Amino acid sequence: MPTVQEIAEAIGEKLSGGADVRGDATAPIRGLAPIDSAGPDQITHLSGPAYRRFLPGTGAAAVLLRESDAHACPSIAVVVANPYLAFAFVSQLFATPPRIPLGVHDAAHVDATAHVDPDAAVGPGAVVGAGAQIGANAEIRANAYVGEGSRIGAGTVLHSNACVYHGVRIGQRCVIHSGAVIGADGFGFTPGETGELVEIAQLGGVTIGDDVVVGACSTIDRGALADTVVHDGVKIDNQVQIGHNCEIGEHTLICGAVGLAGSTKIGRHCALAGGAGVAGDGPVEICDYVQVGVVTTITRSITEPGVYSGGVLHNTNKRWRRNALRFNQLDELARRIARLEKDTKRG
Repeated sequence: MPTVQEIAEAIGEKLSGGADVRGDATAPIRGLAPIDSAGPDQITHLSGPAYRRFLPGTGAAAVLLRESDAHACPSIAVVVANPYLAFAFVSQLFATPPRIPLGVHDAAHVDATAHVDPDAAVGPGAVVGAGAQIGANAEIRANAYVGEGSRIGAGTVLHSNACVYHGVRIGQRCVIHSGAVIGADGFGFTPGETGELVEIAQLGGVTIGDDVVVGACSTIDRGALADTVVHDGVKIDNQVQIGHNCEIGEHTLICGAVGLAGSTKIGRHCALAGGAGVAGDGPVEICDYVQVGVVTTITRSITEPGVYSGGVLHNTNKRWRRNALRFNQLDELARRIARLEKDTKRG
């Protein structure tokens, strides 16, 4: 078990201002726990005022906290400028993700023209198609699929039943969770002369940068001509739909159940909360440093950084029904107000 001092030194190298231990730095730490339930061999964190009431009574061996809270800490204080960021780094010290054995499992199928690095791992039931490339320390877990000509970068993990179609490029140290589908056809159809829907062949691919996470059962469609692009550091939650030819900028966060229509462009360091949707009459672009609230629908481009929200807050069903009727009358009410203002000016 690492000591408090060893933990502080490990995370202090990554934190502006380092980590200062107040108390017995030789105390061993077994793991992490919430501040209200941590035990005498665990470390916890105080990252927000809502949890400050638990600090005086915490049973944790050590607490990651700010200087302003150190005086109230009954145990070892590890003083940092950003406790939640420090907690993130500490959590990585205790993470022990399972790994599969190096090499190609006897029950896997790797095409003779594919290249699997000797330091990569391909699990049972996995399929690696013709001309595909699997980088060093990558893991293609049980029943995952890598299509023809696709490239999986070093250290990237495809969890069980993840599906990567043909012509997809995924960078280094990415995580593609179970059920995710990368490179399915974009939803492209046009009416034919007799009303039938004619498919537009999706000839592009998908390019994903380094350190990207794609959540379980999320989908990233291939482009119609050019690639759909997800840049470095993007984190995508579960059950997200990203349409064909979208582009997502570096270190943007996309939460569960978000839907992006084709050709949407999202900037860098943005955050789209759960259930948000982006679609308009034409391609929608969102600039850098934009936060979009829960279940907000964006139909026009956003050119100024900031926080944007929409939708209607919940209410009792009776009041919601009454207000819904009034929503349908807004246009008429606006015209009546305009007439009244016009009459008032005449008077």
